[in-house]
Amino acid sequence: MSSSITSVLQENRVFEPADSIKASAAVSGMDAYNALCQQARDNPDAFWGERARELLSWSKPFTRVLDESNAPFFKWFDDGELNASYNCLDRHIGTANENKAAIIFEADDGAVTRVTYKELLAKVSQFANALKAQGVKKGDCVIIYMPMTIEGVVAMQACARIGATHSVVFGGFSAHALHDRIQDIGAVAVVTSNYQMRGGKELPLKSIVDEALSMGGCEKVQSVIVYQRTQTAVNMVAGRDHFMAEVMAAQSTECAPEMVNAEHPLFVLYTSGSTGKPKGVQHATGGYLLWAAQTMKWTFDLKDSDVFWCTADIGWITGHTYVAYGPLAAGATQIVFEGVPTFPNAGRFWQMIEKHGCTIFYTAPTAIRSLIKAADSDESVHPKNWNLSSLRILGSVGEPINPEAWMWYYRHIGAERCPIVDTFWQTETGGHMITPLPGATPMVPGSCTLPLPGIEAAIVDESGNDVANGAGGILVVKRPWPSMIRTIWGDPDRFVKSYFPEELKGYYLAGDGAVRSEDRGYFRITGRIDDVLNVSGHRMGTMEIESSLVAKTDLVAEAAVVGRPDDVSGEAIVAFVVLKRPVPTGDEANAIAKELRKWVGQDIGPIAKPKEIRFGENLPKTRSGKIMRRLLRAIAKDEEITQDTSTLENPHILSQLSQKH
Repeated sequence: MSSSITSVLQENRVFEPADSIKASAAVSGMDAYNALCQQARDNPDAFWGERARELLSWSKPFTRVLDESNAPFFKWFDDGELNASYNCLDRHIGTANENKAAIIFEADDGAVTRVTYKELLAKVSQFANALKAQGVKKGDCVIIYMPMTIEGVVAMQACARIGATHSVVFGGFSAHALHDRIQDIGAVAVVTSNYQMRGGKELPLKSIVDEALSMGGCEKVQSVIVYQRTQTAVNMVAGRDHFMAEVMAAQSTECAPEMVNAEHPLFVLYTSGSTGKPKGVQHATGGYLLWAAQTMKWTFDLKDSDVFWCTADIGWITGHTYVAYGPLAAGATQIVFEGVPTFPNAGRFWQMIEKHGCTIFYTAPTAIRSLIKAADSDESVHPKNWNLSSLRILGSVGEPINPEAWMWYYRHIGAERCPIVDTFWQTETGGHMITPLPGATPMVPGSCTLPLPGIEAAIVDESGNDVANGAGGILVVKRPWPSMIRTIWGDPDRFVKSYFPEELKGYYLAGDGAVRSEDRGYFRITGRIDDVLNVSGHRMGTMEIESSLVAKTDLVAEAAVVGRPDDVSGEAIVAFVVLKRPVPTGDEANAIAKELRKWVGQDIGPIAKPKEIRFGENLPKTRSGKIMRRLLRAIAKDEEITQDTSTLENPHILSQLSQKH
């Protein structure tokens, strides 16, 4: 099964695809993979055009594949028309999929609801009609702030059905974060829930929407539609607020899909930027949906009989592509899970795999690491207690997976027979970019291996020149691809500066560092090259957290935030804070740190709370006043400072900032 290799990745294990997977795989063997890559290089228009015609239904066929005339504002299939909801739902009606389960929903308390493609289409059509009755029309923007439920998927699909652009906000974000997104996108409606259930707890959503709307600048919002997830009452504003069940009950279960141009914005999803203000990543309908469907087929080797489970929330890109759109476009049966992996105990995932006969399981390294820890300390939640034999493919998403977590996943969940697709991609890329293919690619723990066919990934230096295998550099993509970000909502200049800087020859800048192994040319992601943190697979800008800390004006004078490696979350947030009072120590320092964590949690969301806060009378700065973040990163990792500190104005504060709270 494994053989020894010498690699710059310091990893000497390689695992060949299982013969049982290889025999029937969509891409079987490396020769087939290389042939697809060659096709894409030789004639990209023919390559992408063939896939778009094969995988999607078009109301108006396209005649042009790629328009590069206004690079980097690339257009794909832009004289064609289609509808995303039609491609996910209507297309299956009258086929064997019509009465197939589209969603197996398991609630936090274990209750299970199954919805067929036919039933899901009826629900989506009803809600689409309800949105239209509220005045929402093609080209409008709708904010969705929902729990992981069937209704969350229905809301997204209904927006797509009528040609409205949705922007989903993760249910853990604060009123302030929600307000910023409502205001930036100019939403005319908000779809939310009274509460969400997580780990047996009822957590508010509607009241957070009310608070966000009360902050001002959201006057375009004409209606708030509320899904009643629990029986707990919430305040309803007369004329503005409506219960989802009531507005749907009055509507027909038929709604003709609104056909849109392939470049019509399907959604805008906000992701953190290093300059503070979140970036509204805009995705187009045709190219995005094509890649969602294609990667379901290639990366997950999807079969009609599969039961697919992506554990991501719809508030993140993974939940868009591999819950709300990809599985439905591919006609899959998928599991949608409301709860958390540790409730009522840390065996929940394994119990659900057995219960629902899950065949493809796609989760984050953070979850895997936390479940390893739980299994090591409590035999009763070890995966060996459940029958996981239904599994045939495992996946990892959100951040690089460390080799030992990979090995545990491979052995204990996949019984050394399930390939692991370690997927690298981003909010901006719309779908997988670099990943093993289960029936083709020999796997190396900790490496996302090779780019998908049609993705010309490369590692370059600061001038855009290729670097040799074994030498680290900047990850770029040299050619456009259909599911790429189209622009930053309302800020085209920032789009160009962020993703296509002049010095990189017009290549797409992923923002990650990477290295390729000398023997196989396999990619390994080494971390962000900018100031964006990746905590449990969620990207957050350091500036957002710093701005939040400094907004605590009664306490904080200045703050700097960096990341450090963390066994559970992948990256932990470390904040260095200068107070408007003497540097605290002991109990006082702990109390202030607790207060600041609470503040950040309320302002941005719990995921943004610093794991450590360190206080100093100043921050390490050059004589010109620039914060020396490389020193802070070293301090955060408890490393000895070996870098040049000759330009440091105040070297004495380094020992001060080493104190943790």
